[in-house]
Amino acid sequence: MRTVLVTGPGGAGRTTAAAATALAAAREGRRTLLLTRDRGPAPESVLGTALPRPATGGTGAPWAVPVEAAPGLRAARIATGEHFEDRARELQDRGASLFDLLGATPLDPEELTELPGAEPLAVLAALRAAHAQDDRWDLLVVDMPPVHDTVRLLALPEQLRRYLRRLLPPERQAARALRPMLAQLAGVPMPAQRLYETAERWEAELAAVQDVIEAPGTTVRLVAEPGPPAVEELRLARAALALQGCRVDALVANRLLPDHCAYAADPWTAGLAAEQHTARKELREEFLVDGVTVCELPHLGRAPRGRADLAELVDRARSTTVGRGVVAGRGLTDELDGWGTPDDGPEPDTWTVEDRLATDGVLVWRLPLPGARRDALDLIRRGDELIVGVGPFRRVLPLPSALRRCTVSGAGLRDGALCVRFTPDPALWPRPS
Repeated sequence: MRTVLVTGPGGAGRTTAAAATALAAAREGRRTLLLTRDRGPAPESVLGTALPRPATGGTGAPWAVPVEAAPGLRAARIATGEHFEDRARELQDRGASLFDLLGATPLDPEELTELPGAEPLAVLAALRAAHAQDDRWDLLVVDMPPVHDTVRLLALPEQLRRYLRRLLPPERQAARALRPMLAQLAGVPMPAQRLYETAERWEAELAAVQDVIEAPGTTVRLVAEPGPPAVEELRLARAALALQGCRVDALVANRLLPDHCAYAADPWTAGLAAEQHTARKELREEFLVDGVTVCELPHLGRAPRGRADLAELVDRARSTTVGRGVVAGRGLTDELDGWGTPDDGPEPDTWTVEDRLATDGVLVWRLPLPGARRDALDLIRRGDELIVGVGPFRRVLPLPSALRRCTVSGAGLRDGALCVRFTPDPALWPRPS
């Protein structure tokens, strides 16, 4: 199943772009599911369709009942609060014996109130659940949080799995066979046994959603209203997404003023149009040179409301893509094909190790980070890991086996890639016989 995660700076029109992408796909015959984590009125206003609130009562459903927003298109809200309450009840049930040992009283259902940070976990659960039903849908479009929150959300499964492995390493589970006997002697289930069982289940769930994020058919679609702040934010966003291994399939430049506004008599309108034109040109050059499609949506002169406005955006969308040269595309449906199979479409940049031992005496690990700036990069070697930072974002990367026997001898940013040089350590590197 093809998955498009739509994000961008706050207020850029993410919900509108996500809904327009979903409608465009449905009009081409794709069975499309649109999920939104926005609990406000915006999704209903844009779609012109009432979206039911997720059912209360702890059903555990990752989203509310999908409703038909257009032929072939169904939309639903992600059940953030309900997912939190369901998991909290489940955790209490699993820890009942521990509560008894401690003399603690579990919380009543009406006391369970959603905590900050529940939304990312609900979105990840919805991604995993949707892919478990991939025979029902051809395309999943997700209206994601603002781009910085989205980067952190997409990094969460890998980070949590790392924490679980550090706090509950697999080698400590070797004595699990003794726990049932100890539990019988004690007369109550051993809390450690439940702890490891819960950790194993979390590990399996996190691995499943990480597989979805890293799947060839999953991409990120960036939405921005061109302007100086958007240019800088998108540069950081692209580099941070690349650091997490996420592929960007398109940039949607939203709310573009007509070209004639640059010559308007009103200096306010002319100035705004000129600023937008400059940023638009800059973004087109930066994204197209890396093979990323650029789609442009016009400003309708009003906030889009209902299916008619959404259809007008789809019809008036214009795109530029990179095929055999820079060519006109099909609008919002560009890049929906060709990501799920290795034989079609552009191949994403891979993190390759280049062997330059014969010429320069080094191995070079090339990490594509389009949009990154030298002053925003951090690099730390920690044992067999490399910690790479891009602005406020960081990722711990296990070193390929060949590089673990080397020392870091330098790094540089070249052509949108961080090139880290490794020199073989004579004490560890195999010597020719």
